[in-house]
Amino acid sequence: MASETAETEETLTCLFMTFYHPNQEVFDDFSLGQHQRVRADDAVKFGRDGNVCHFTLPDGRVSRIQFALQFFRRYNSTEFDFEIKNLSKKVNLFVNDIKLSYLNKVDLPENCTLCFGEYEILMEKQGGRSEDYFEICFKLSDSSLLLDRNVSFHQPVPECGISRTDSPTETDERE
Repeated sequence: MASETAETEETLTCLFMTFYHPNQEVFDDFSLGQHQRVRADDAVKFGRDGNVCHFTLPDGRVSRIQFALQFFRRYNSTEFDFEIKNLSKKVNLFVNDIKLSYLNKVDLPENCTLCFGEYEILMEKQGGRSEDYFEICFKLSDSSLLLDRNVSFHQPVPECGISRTDSPTETDERE
């Protein structure tokens, strides 16, 4: 009888974020491995300014507010998602192969890699049912996430090792 009257436990959507940067000390203020509860109506900001951002990255090459994550539910759906918005005027943000300039935003896929400057973040969403809160959980990677996943967001370098920035030239197959 008690189980019939007990409230149903809500599961929280969790965004797992694995960070990589050559200087791992920039993540010293992050609570690694702990699930942090966030109100669903809060836009979670990352950047250098500790007065504005929920999570600070003490690095002079990071913008005062680098990016924001917003939790939302699609119209006529029970699924919850996240969108990411680039709030940096100087640094482009890359979500998988999508380049986000200042104030551009995109819905996050279930799994994706986010890059800006020397920062690499693997984001993985685990679904839940709560409308009031979600969780974020941080961990660090000792090696580049791009190399681990064989992903590149930079200009490809040809096999000869020489990169050209001028327009491509057409060549005959027999040359």
